[in-house]
Amino acid sequence: MIIAITLHQLCAVIWVGGMFFAYMALRPAAAGVLEAPQRLALWSHTLTRFFLWVWLAIVLLPLTGYWMVFSHFGGMARAGVHIHIMQGIGILMILLFMHVFFAPFRRLRRAVAAGDMPAAGHNLTQIRHIVLINLLLGMLVSIIGAAGPYWPV
Repeated sequence: MIIAITLHQLCAVIWVGGMFFAYMALRPAAAGVLEAPQRLALWSHTLTRFFLWVWLAIVLLPLTGYWMVFSHFGGMARAGVHIHIMQGIGILMILLFMHVFFAPFRRLRRAVAAGDMPAAGHNLTQIRHIVLINLLLGMLVSIIGAAGPYWPV
């Protein structure tokens, strides 16, 4: 159990913390000092590196989550309602990430490589909106994970 919960928590911290850093620190800092071409190239390179870690997280989070459910909680039928809510939100977050990765992120990289800054900016805006949704969902699921076992159900 200690291995499963440690990996699970680390993956959640990496993913949600990375989104928080990108949205709340890097975005405003880059907007204040970089011109559009440099800012868009920075985002393209930053997201390329970060998304490798997110792919690892979206593999390990469900694996470790189900590992804990079936080895510690006695299966889904015996898991608390907070586990089911976390699972649903987690699946939604994974689907949103996959959309970002396979659609606007790919278009962003192509547009930056081609020097098409208006298209790159449009795709970065799409990514930013979806990342905000995923960040809020990630923060919610973190709260549910921490407080859920104490709900009076």
